[in-house]
Amino acid sequence: MGKYVQAQRKGKSPIFKAHVRTRKGAVKLRSIDYAERRGYVRGVIKDIMHDPGRGAPVAKVQFLNAYRYKRDTELMVATEGMYTGQFIYCGKKATLTIGNVLPLSQVPEGTIVCNVEAKVGDRGAFARGSGCFAVVISHDEDKGTTRLRLPSGGKKTVKSDVRAQIGVVAGGGRTDKPLLKAGRAYHKYAVKRNCWPKIRGVAKNPVEHPFGGGNHQHIGRPSTVSKEAPAGRKVGLIGARRTGRLRGVKKLGQDRD
Repeated sequence: MGKYVQAQRKGKSPIFKAHVRTRKGAVKLRSIDYAERRGYVRGVIKDIMHDPGRGAPVAKVQFLNAYRYKRDTELMVATEGMYTGQFIYCGKKATLTIGNVLPLSQVPEGTIVCNVEAKVGDRGAFARGSGCFAVVISHDEDKGTTRLRLPSGGKKTVKSDVRAQIGVVAGGGRTDKPLLKAGRAYHKYAVKRNCWPKIRGVAKNPVEHPFGGGNHQHIGRPSTVSKEAPAGRKVGLIGARRTGRLRGVKKLGQDRD
């Protein structure tokens, strides 16, 4: 065997860690408490900031602490239409207004939501990228679950107690403008992590990649590889169920149900 391939180094080397020094902090919903479960809490948007390495802006929201004489500052996903000085309300009895945080059980079908929790109290998991949103499809009141359509087009069933922000994540349309030059791509990824430029396996030497070498750039072996393959060989289409072009009419999630 030759060198360690890049995929192996990514798991171990500190060179590939995320660049977090300049980031503003973890972007989450409030920790769930009695006030949110029974009524609502009011917060005010103090600032809308850019977070390096994130496509969507971040809102700095200030709440009064219910138990001590102090204010709590939370970083939340900024939704389209938010502005500084706006009051937002979090809780079961909050109104259905853009930026507010409600349990899905209080949200009617067809509502556009974002920053949805996967489990109660995890403070936001789905539809958090710029321009993303999920749609509430239906409620099953007997089981206490809600069906969502996620930004990927897939469907997901979650508990109706999970919270979500109303509206679309701000910063949409970011990918419509092309990067055009390598310098912009360099700066885009410099604040994220070391993942650019990506060199194809066939362009490498045989010591650096299983697909490397040869007088023409060709793979020279099947591109599919077993899930049980050793680390240095595990490149290409790992544990693929099927390969090739998707032909015929694609059945979307909404057509299937």
